[in-house]
Amino acid sequence: MKSLKQIGTDIKQYSDHLAHDGFKQVFDHIDQLKIKNGVDKLGLDKFINQCAIMAAGTGAISGSGGILTMVVGMPVDMVNLITQQFRVTMAIMYYNRGSYQMGFDEFIKLVAISFKVETGVAITKTMMESIAEKVILNLGVRTAERLVPVVGAVIGGTTNYIFIKRMAKSVKDIQLEPVVIRVN
Repeated sequence: MKSLKQIGTDIKQYSDHLAHDGFKQVFDHIDQLKIKNGVDKLGLDKFINQCAIMAAGTGAISGSGGILTMVVGMPVDMVNLITQQFRVTMAIMYYNRGSYQMGFDEFIKLVAISFKVETGVAITKTMMESIAEKVILNLGVRTAERLVPVVGAVIGGTTNYIFIKRMAKSVKDIQLEPVVIRVN
């Protein structure tokens, strides 16, 4: 069994990897035109709900069979959860601005603000790591609950669904008020 210190080190290493490579890779694989078309076709709230349901699906699968599906399913669940969060954030940005194309730096600053991470003008290593740690800790809190088959599926699906809906609300709230970014 791993010590608490080792688990903390593992989380830090995984969040460093996610911050340096993972977020950009997820962002680059999202088709921004499909998000625009989805929002235009469904409307913003239905698009957000669709993303929340897709996140709930992997949450339910990763918690459905106890430890076996959790070990295999958690990485897939995490990537899908980040992808759905990014899709929702892009959809809200498109809905509010009317333009669907955005760069990674602009996008990740909004993600940081939605997680209440301190941001500056430049994308910093610390900011990216803070976002990654918050995402990983969000998943880690639910890990123990997913060890019980069936109950874990309900918990995993429900928490993913609620997470996406809350993040959408947070991003919507940010978009309603002007965002002030401190310049140091």
